[in-house]
Amino acid sequence: MALRFADYPDHVNQIVRAALAAADPAAAVAAHLRFNGRSLAIGRESIIHTHHPADGRIFLVSVGKAAVPMALAAMKSIGDQIAAGVIVTKQGERNWRAELNGTLLAERTAEFALYEAGHPVSNEVSVQAATAVANLLAETTVHDLVLCLISGGASALLTQPVIELQAWQQLNAALLASGCTIQELNCVRRQLDRVKGGGLAQWAAPATCIGLILSDVVGNPLHVIGSGLTVRSTETLSQAVSVLARYQVGRRLETAVWQQIIQALHQVKNQPAPPEIRAHNLIIGDACQAARAVMIKAVQLGFVPHLLTAQLEGEAREVGRVAAAIARDTLPGHGYVLAGETTVTLRGPGKGGRNQEMALAAALALQGAPRRVVACFATDGEDGPTPAAGAMITGESVANGRSRRLDPLPFLARNDSHTYFQELERVTGTPHLLQTGPTATNVNDLLIILSYPME
Repeated sequence: MALRFADYPDHVNQIVRAALAAADPAAAVAAHLRFNGRSLAIGRESIIHTHHPADGRIFLVSVGKAAVPMALAAMKSIGDQIAAGVIVTKQGERNWRAELNGTLLAERTAEFALYEAGHPVSNEVSVQAATAVANLLAETTVHDLVLCLISGGASALLTQPVIELQAWQQLNAALLASGCTIQELNCVRRQLDRVKGGGLAQWAAPATCIGLILSDVVGNPLHVIGSGLTVRSTETLSQAVSVLARYQVGRRLETAVWQQIIQALHQVKNQPAPPEIRAHNLIIGDACQAARAVMIKAVQLGFVPHLLTAQLEGEAREVGRVAAAIARDTLPGHGYVLAGETTVTLRGPGKGGRNQEMALAAALALQGAPRRVVACFATDGEDGPTPAAGAMITGESVANGRSRRLDPLPFLARNDSHTYFQELERVTGTPHLLQTGPTATNVNDLLIILSYPME
């Protein structure tokens, strides 16, 4: 079937759907749990643990944007072998309580608590959820198993900070606005939060702790995903202090809040080294899986795809310009797939997200290049504080807007990419925003470059 440039919106939407299907959290959990009526095998090609329920209890802790589907998959695989559990997911993501009606979990509300907490900044429910997990695991024995299902968003959703919640919220908001990477953000979080950096595994002790992890971090570093709830970090306090200094975070905070943080860091410095933790962790899904699914769908559509990287990082607008340069040199009928996560340094009061800002910067750099498409989207379906997952642009997008007196430069200057694409759709009638709704999964972002042949 011949590739037609006019079909690019449909092609991009098919690619998005393929990526999300590959990141399905329930399927990922189900593939790694096998119960034969006598023992539970955890792992896939190689078994990392075998548990006999008759010897001890199984507790479930599921945290993240995919917490509910991951927990339901575990219940379907293990059933009533799980003694009790805590599920912590994002508030407003979906009506999870309604969706749980009629499921195995709904029949055991006394043993399973559902918390809908704040994200990307923690709230009171995030702290309550951490207390509930600590209480659940307070009396585990060496014969028990704690199954931890961890997905994107866990860092904010489960927290027990060593500073007041209001100060913690301000610190996280300041870091998010600073342009620091997720690795740097979590480096600071781990030093000031009892549950992070292996804290959850410590709470599980002396039971065996198994983490099944859906990665939302470039390169899948276990100690970074979810701020390492079940992984001891080798990072030092001085590294966290360096992040705070590098991004001048203190200038973004109230004086009293900054003083509280400094005092807490001094207290952390004087604490004894934590004991070794007993945990096994396994990545069950990541951006590479989603990227491979994109490649397969691109072949089915008639493209010759290339995976350029699954470790994309950098300032969103700069990455957008690089994507446009690659698009200009892409041979007709070919495409590129990149996966990872960029950052945005806030310069203005606009509304947008890293993927929409990347797409807007790409549109400016790609203008005039015919039959080229760049699409950027977040697999969790939410790009910044907007209802869009991202955006798609072509070499004609900017010119089409400018012919109707819509200049993209002021929008980019004030980080207002979402407003720009809304206006562009209104004045041109051409789709640009990618809307999936919350997907209940998260394996980073995807950047797609497509080049169409002459028709």
